[in-house]
Amino acid sequence: MSSHLVKAKTLIPLVLLVFVPLSIAANFLHWGSSSVFVTSALAIIPLSIWLSTATEKIAVVTGPSVGGLVNAIFGNATELVIALVALNAGLVDIVQASITGTILSDLLLLLGLAMLTGGLRFKEQEFKPILAKVNGSSMTLAVIAIGLPTLVISTSNILDVVAIRNISIATASVLIIVYGLTLIFSLGTHSYLYEMGLADEDPPDVSANPAQASNRSKLYFWIVVLLASTIAVAFESDLFVGVVEPETARLGLTPLFTGVILIPFISDIAGYVTVIRLATKNQMDLTVSAATGDSLLVALFVAPVLVFIGFMIGQPMDLNFNPFEVAAMAIAVAVTNLISSGGRSNWLDGALLLATYLILGVAFYYHPV
Repeated sequence: MSSHLVKAKTLIPLVLLVFVPLSIAANFLHWGSSSVFVTSALAIIPLSIWLSTATEKIAVVTGPSVGGLVNAIFGNATELVIALVALNAGLVDIVQASITGTILSDLLLLLGLAMLTGGLRFKEQEFKPILAKVNGSSMTLAVIAIGLPTLVISTSNILDVVAIRNISIATASVLIIVYGLTLIFSLGTHSYLYEMGLADEDPPDVSANPAQASNRSKLYFWIVVLLASTIAVAFESDLFVGVVEPETARLGLTPLFTGVILIPFISDIAGYVTVIRLATKNQMDLTVSAATGDSLLVALFVAPVLVFIGFMIGQPMDLNFNPFEVAAMAIAVAVTNLISSGGRSNWLDGALLLATYLILGVAFYYHPV
C-alpha cells in the first residue's frame, strides 16, 4: 500500500504539469481569460508541490542548520511569489488579503486537516507543548503588531499617507527583527527543541552507509528543481494575476474573498499534502511545527518584506488591514493556541479548527469589502 502511495505522490504532480504548457497556449493563442485563469491556477498546484519537495530534500541533505535556513527562506515561496507579482500589478488589496488568508489557512485549515486525519487513525496524538507555546506566543505578538496600525488609524481617523507609511515601516522593521530572533532561537540557542527534524526523513549518514552518499550527489538536482520551480511559479503567477480580477468579479467573488480564501488554497496544496502525510504517520511534532511555522514566516517575514518591496517598486502597501481581517487573525490565533496548548490532539480538535475556518470563510464570502 505504501508503495502505491509513493507512486501516486510522484505521479500526480507530474501529470498536473501538463497545465503549464496548456496555460502558455491559452495565453498566447488567446483562448480567453477564463481558460488562462483555470489553467494557470492548476499549473501553480504541481509547481508548488515540486518547490516544496525540493525544499524538503535540500533540507534533509544539508542538515538542521542550513536546512532550517532553506525552509525559512523557501517555506512559503509560492505564496511570496504570487504576492510579489500581484503587488507589482497594483493589486494591493488582494495582497493584503492573501497575507490574512495564508495565516488563517496555516493555523486553521492545515492544522485542522492534520488533527482530523491523524485523529481518525490514532485515538489521541501527542506533540511537544513547548512548540505550540513558542510559536503561539510569537504569532500572538505578530497579530498584535499587524493589528495595531489598523487600530491606530481607525481610532484616530488618520488620513495622512506619510503617517500611515511610517507606522507600517516601523511595525514591519520590528516584525523582521522578531523573525530573526525566532531563527536564532530555533536554529541556534534552543535547536534541541526542534530535533524532530526538518522533514519526515533522516539526513544521510555518509560514514555509516556509503550508499547514502549518492543522496548528496542529488543536491544539485534538487537545487535546479527548486530554482526552476520558483521561476515557473513566477511565470504562472503572472498569467494568473493578469486575469484574476475580471474572472473573480465575473464569478461574484470580492477581492477580499479572493485573497483570503482562493489564493492561499491554490498556492498551498503542497502544505495540505505534507501535514496530512505527517499526521497519519503520527509525527505530530513535525506537523504542528510545519503549520505554525509557516504562519510565523508569513506574519513575521513575508508581510514586512512586501511592505518594503511595495514602497521600493512604487506600489505602496501598508499594514492598514481591513478590521475584519485583523479580527479573523486574532480569532484564528486564539482558537489554535487554546486547542494546541495541552500538547495533545484528537479528531474533534481538528473538526473544531476546520469549523472555525469554514465559519470565517462564509463571513468573508458575504463581507461587502
